[in-house]
Amino acid sequence: MPILATKLYVPPFRPNVVLRPCLIDRLDEGLQSRLILVSAPAGFGKTTIVSEWAAGCSRLEPEVHPAWLSLDEGDNDPARFLTYLVAALRTVAEDVGEEVLGMLQSSQPPSAESMLTALLNEITTLPQDIVLVLDDYHVVDSEPVDEALAFLLEHLPPQMHVVITTREDPRLPLAKWRARGQLTELRAADLRFTPSEAAKFLNRVMSLDLSAEDITALETRTEGWIVGLQLAALSIQGRSDAADFIQSFTGSHRFVLDYLVEEVLQRQPQRARDFLLQTAILDKLCGPLCDAVTGQKHGKRMLERLERDNLFVVPLDDLRQWYRYHHLFADALQAYLLEEQPDQLPALHRRASEWYEQNGSQSDAIRHALCSGDFEWAAGLIEQAGTLVEDSTQAAMWLNWVGALPDELIRARPVLSVWYAYALLGRGEMETAEAWLTDAERWLEPGQSRPEVVVDEEQLRSLLGTIGVARAYYAHSLGDVPGTVKHAQRVLELLPEDEQYRRAQATALMGMTYWASGDLAAADRVFVDYSASLLAAGNLSDAISATTVLTDVRPTLGRLREGADTLERLLQIVVDQGEPVPPDTADLYRGLAEFALERGDLAAAGEHLRRSKELGERGELPVWQWRWHVAQARLKTSEGDLVGALSELDEAQRLFIRTPLPDVRPISALKARIWASQGRVAEGLEWARERGLSVDDDPDYLHEFEHMTLARALIAQYENDQLDGAFRDAGTLLERLLHAAEQGGRTGSMIEILSMQARAHQAHGDTDLALAPLERALSLAEPEGYVRVFVDEGPPMIGLLQEVASRTIAPNSARRLLEAFPSTGSDGAHPSEARFAGSGSLSEREIEVLQYIAEGLTNQEIADRLYLSLYTVKAHARSIYDKLDAHSRTQAAARARELGILLL
Repeated sequence: MPILATKLYVPPFRPNVVLRPCLIDRLDEGLQSRLILVSAPAGFGKTTIVSEWAAGCSRLEPEVHPAWLSLDEGDNDPARFLTYLVAALRTVAEDVGEEVLGMLQSSQPPSAESMLTALLNEITTLPQDIVLVLDDYHVVDSEPVDEALAFLLEHLPPQMHVVITTREDPRLPLAKWRARGQLTELRAADLRFTPSEAAKFLNRVMSLDLSAEDITALETRTEGWIVGLQLAALSIQGRSDAADFIQSFTGSHRFVLDYLVEEVLQRQPQRARDFLLQTAILDKLCGPLCDAVTGQKHGKRMLERLERDNLFVVPLDDLRQWYRYHHLFADALQAYLLEEQPDQLPALHRRASEWYEQNGSQSDAIRHALCSGDFEWAAGLIEQAGTLVEDSTQAAMWLNWVGALPDELIRARPVLSVWYAYALLGRGEMETAEAWLTDAERWLEPGQSRPEVVVDEEQLRSLLGTIGVARAYYAHSLGDVPGTVKHAQRVLELLPEDEQYRRAQATALMGMTYWASGDLAAADRVFVDYSASLLAAGNLSDAISATTVLTDVRPTLGRLREGADTLERLLQIVVDQGEPVPPDTADLYRGLAEFALERGDLAAAGEHLRRSKELGERGELPVWQWRWHVAQARLKTSEGDLVGALSELDEAQRLFIRTPLPDVRPISALKARIWASQGRVAEGLEWARERGLSVDDDPDYLHEFEHMTLARALIAQYENDQLDGAFRDAGTLLERLLHAAEQGGRTGSMIEILSMQARAHQAHGDTDLALAPLERALSLAEPEGYVRVFVDEGPPMIGLLQEVASRTIAPNSARRLLEAFPSTGSDGAHPSEARFAGSGSLSEREIEVLQYIAEGLTNQEIADRLYLSLYTVKAHARSIYDKLDAHSRTQAAARARELGILLL
């Protein structure tokens, strides 16, 4: 059945309806505004007038092509809404939206705004004008859909227009658009029939012969409500007492509904009346479906008859295969059925569910199963649909279904319990998911009887392996490496070779444990093989995810070039496959930016991060989001914008989510490093205390980065306060960290630790002792092109490198690194203040703050002038002092004048 087409069919314009030229003109004029809103209660002819206008859009100059989308409650799902929106547009522009449809099919679809941006960019290139009609928008009750539509309307290209018909005002910024003259509105007062229109409708269309007095009376009583007039006319037909009837035709909306049942429904033959009531539960009707629900064989003929008799049946396709009842009529039928024959409802819904299940409409089958109250039947259908939990666009809908089932029923079905746990794990509800896994495992204990209901024998047989993957995921998300290994190995032992998907998941989780344990070489092998197998299977999205793990592993191993080459080769595969580029590719660009930063190529790093952001914003990639901000913080740090870097880390922390990825470089540690470089030693040491870090800890890879950060804070403390204890503690800690890194083969870590040892000795005034670890660091770094690990140490490293070059220890390497330090002025010198004191290193905001500092304003006064918080001003001031090597306001102002920073 062409179900999709039913939503895209423009209701036919009947030539014998009342023509309403004034409303047509209003709609024509509305094309000059952002939105045409046709909002009125049920039965005011909203769809009729808009379909009449749409049918005549070809007369406009330039010609406007209508794209029609009839909405229903299923369109509350943003992915479904966007799918149908694109399908509607493709009825007038055949190839539009191809990229968006591809995004919607991905395992991690982009955000609605990203997809709409791509769609709008395509529409901008179209030669024709388009008007998108969203009919019955009141059935949508979804904030994400409202937000998506608002974004679309805010960014409409000039050749696109939107019309909304609705019974209630949508949750859109109507007041703003109204104030700006960007909204055209047709309300109930505009749509109601005038007396002359009512006369034409009643006497011409409904073939009545009413007097002017009767028409006026009826029009007054109905207040021009078109359906009310139609209901009245249907009742008048064949009556000899029309005038008396009209005089009695008054009352509330409820009265009209009662009247509809009593005077329209009950006037139908018994066969038609039974058909109407039994099929009232259906959102859409076709002959075979109606036959299944009613148990009769005349469904198609009955639908044709109802349409012919104007009994509120609306065709949904050109072939007259699918129909729907007028919403008001359907409401009345359902209310009457519930009141008079409630015992029929379960059986009717069950028959509808069975038909939909047999005809491949899974979601409709489940919806009617739940309405039937037959939860056993519903549970079976929901269990069969369990794989939807691994599709991010469907998981929420599946969770809503299973949430309607009694817990006891879920517990009686181990496969369903495990699917429920998988869905909860994907939402980060770890503890709740674990409880459902435990319930499922009870069925698999020795001596336990077989579950009474088994939907899929194969899934039951492989259930231990499926649970094992979930257990491994859960364990590693909580940092339980031994538990992860145990469960992942169990999966590999239990599942046969042909269970490739689950085995691959278990293998990847094993790789995570190697990574977290510090065996990075083993982790590297696992993810290289895993990525290759995914590529061979055509699973490009997961291959990207697996490969980007190497962004973290290989720099630590000291394999920069190989890591970057691997990412570039995979990126070429992505490029070669053409558009649309998977949103996951954003992580490849992020990884390339990380490698470029290590090599000191800030321009390349910035370009990679720009491209990463462009792609990543097309999809919902929560892990990429916070990791992108971390990479951006590193770039800002390298550019000397420490306040900006901290801001990026704040955003990363806000977006951070718990996953099985080892958190070996916590965001809080990255912040502490910046504090240490700013001289905020107390804050750095307080961070270490809060994390429970000590110089006496046994080194392990999972905390290696944090311990190196603690060492940096101790070195900074010695530089500030000349405390010998801080120097000794830093030296002892670095020595132990170096030994652990050597044992683990972590060359990248060794380079950083050695450079820190050199810095510590230099701070202690012993340049000769500093040169030995620095020479070793240079020899390890040169083959792979490490740069930032030295440059980010700042001015003190310049002096050490100059000393290295002068003693011909490693002159070429030292000179190349010295060239990586930014210079100031035109003399080409490398003053130690170059990066940290040059005006180019100050951001525009910092220069503003510096100007007010020089004028003598207090921090609070500066905050008031710039509309900033006091904390933000203090942070900018600390960064300015650091960059200018100043220790007071007076010094900062004087140093800025020396450097030629304009303070106007």
